[in-house]
Amino acid sequence: MQEKLIDIVRQVAKEKNISAEVIIEALEASLIMAYKRNFGSANNIRVVNSDGDWHIFVTKVVVEEVIDSKFEIDLVSAKKINDKFELDDEIDLEVTPKDFGRIAAQTAKQVIIQRLRDAERNVIYDEYTDRENDILSGKISRVDQKNVHIDLGRTEAVLAPSEQIPGERYVLGERIKAYVLEVRKVSKGPQIMVSRTHPGLLKRLLELEVPEIKEGIVEIKAISREPGSRSKVAVFSRNPEVDSVGACIGHKGSRVQMIVNELHGEKMDVIRWSEDAAEYIAGALSPAKVISVDVNLAEKTSRVVVPDFQLSLAIGKEGQNARLAAKLTGWKIDIKSESQV
Repeated sequence: MQEKLIDIVRQVAKEKNISAEVIIEALEASLIMAYKRNFGSANNIRVVNSDGDWHIFVTKVVVEEVIDSKFEIDLVSAKKINDKFELDDEIDLEVTPKDFGRIAAQTAKQVIIQRLRDAERNVIYDEYTDRENDILSGKISRVDQKNVHIDLGRTEAVLAPSEQIPGERYVLGERIKAYVLEVRKVSKGPQIMVSRTHPGLLKRLLELEVPEIKEGIVEIKAISREPGSRSKVAVFSRNPEVDSVGACIGHKGSRVQMIVNELHGEKMDVIRWSEDAAEYIAGALSPAKVISVDVNLAEKTSRVVVPDFQLSLAIGKEGQNARLAAKLTGWKIDIKSESQV
């Protein structure tokens, strides 16, 4: 039986990619539990594995007069075991029952399975907790109470209603990318909460599609986003010979289009970041053309003048373009047409 258990330990450790030590601990705990359940004992029980054989020992203290036989042994009995024992010494006595192997095998099974589940959950938790603020890809496995569940292979991620893009449809079996918000430890295993609306998703998609960003040549300075509708990204090039906007857009818009497709049609404006507030604000109102920008540095407010025919474009539908530009730059923007001025 002992040799079989050792073989099981080695086999399961290899299959589950879990250290053999974890399984040994689970096995020892199961053997102690089996002994206590069937033979009764206190917490002074320990298991020793010697060359594949498992032995149960109980630890007792040598006393003059025994009050609790579970924890104590009298001096006379102790001397019979070994003359060297004195009062207050601790003695390990083997109490392994003859039929313990059969009983242990029955009880150990469930305990080992549970410990293996816990260990596997910990491995998954450790794997995904390092991926917070990153993106992952998986297949939509089910939609339950408006939550979208994404199959990642060994576990799944949960896309809550508040993190779903408005109007986006989620088709079973469809592969999807999502941003990891948080990895929680719950009783059923790690719970991975993801988002499709977080600006971090757009940032990581850009990093994947634009090598210059990954290499550190182009830097993303700011992102403002209204998920499913429009977003603005401000970028800066550390190399004067590299056009930050062109690098992000790609040849004939290929890089931006990949991201737009992933976000199911969400439009994206790429803007060149500038230390000059007026220049930055003018760019942020793209695609509208700007005549002039006056800034108040103390109050961080600005007054922008645009051609009459560009006013509606600068403001955007329901004020979206102006709102995204203000969020991107961190400035309050007041837009006026040329004739209004």
